[in-house]
Amino acid sequence: MKGAARRVAIEVGGWALVLVGIAALVLPGPGLLLIFAGVAVLSQQYEWAEKRLDPIKYRALKGAAESVETWVRIVFSSLVAVGLLVCGVIWIWSPEVPDWWSFRDSWWLPGGVATGITQIASGLFAFVLLGWSYRKFHGKPEAVAELEREIDEADEEFKQLRD
Repeated sequence: MKGAARRVAIEVGGWALVLVGIAALVLPGPGLLLIFAGVAVLSQQYEWAEKRLDPIKYRALKGAAESVETWVRIVFSSLVAVGLLVCGVIWIWSPEVPDWWSFRDSWWLPGGVATGITQIASGLFAFVLLGWSYRKFHGKPEAVAELEREIDEADEEFKQLRD
């Protein structure tokens, strides 16, 4: 029974991370990192996931490098993280429904404290990722060039596996 429970946990956890990662590609969040984490979990069970792990990992790292290429991107990412923190505090504080709110009252700040905690956690996670990306890639063209070489190698290996 333990084996079946582990298999279900890997399936559910891996696919949940992939789906949240796909959503985070268009919403604020580390989409490629979440997809990578989901595929890494699924690679414990599936050979197809293991084969795709390196190309996804390197694309996620490339996204991290690009996020700190310019000060405009760094400032924008920081503002988004601050926005998440502020929204989380507002959700937890849960002020009364304002007069200008034209929808049903139940639609005001849905999810309550749990949503607020998630937003604060996302904001803190965004700052940690931004700091890590800055230290690893900002002003270091050799690190970005090395990453691009690794992406090319991973793509070539993946093509050979498909052929």
